[in-house]
Amino acid sequence: MIYEDGIKVIVADASHEKYVDLIIETIREAARKRGTGIAERTHEYVATKMREGKAVLALDPGTQSELGDKFVGFSYIETWGNKSYVTTSGLIVHPEYQGKNIAKRIKDHTFTLARVRWPHAKIFSLTSGDAVMKMNTALGYVPVSFNQLTDDDAFWRGCRGCINHPILEMKERKFCICTGMLYDPAQHKGEPTPVEIFQEIMKEMVLRGYM
Repeated sequence: MIYEDGIKVIVADASHEKYVDLIIETIREAARKRGTGIAERTHEYVATKMREGKAVLALDPGTQSELGDKFVGFSYIETWGNKSYVTTSGLIVHPEYQGKNIAKRIKDHTFTLARVRWPHAKIFSLTSGDAVMKMNTALGYVPVSFNQLTDDDAFWRGCRGCINHPILEMKERKFCICTGMLYDPAQHKGEPTPVEIFQEIMKEMVLRGYM
């Protein structure tokens, strides 16, 4: 989907792996500046999300870099607990494009992608960022205790790369620095979806054989 300012927001695929190292470094640098922890992800982990159609990428075709279209932003989704839970994670916007509503566009795309592919799954987020909390709230997420999130150990192992992981362990995974937020589709039946984004993602998923 291309917005009026020329920024393109798409579901990433294997051809976008060239952006992975830049994405990881941008996430790491943003966390350093904020003084917050992050769950470190490897190159292969992020590349796999792209190959599986579980990542959203924002690019600027009007500005070229050594990689091609200029990297603008990124986020990915993952399923847990036999696909009964979905997370939208790793939301990042390049510093040169911050303050231009890019994060909301990416968030809307990842949220809609999750709803398209797993319409009955609960969508949750762990975040320490005020901006992400506000976007989550606008989409219908509510703050919850950690015991309402997935009990899938594979998800919680992903927190080991965060500097705050000792706090999570000390509190027996009941709470940490991050806020847990949950969207339960059962509580939002009949509510409209972002139609244009929904149609665009459906088209991409059908073309790639995911639907």
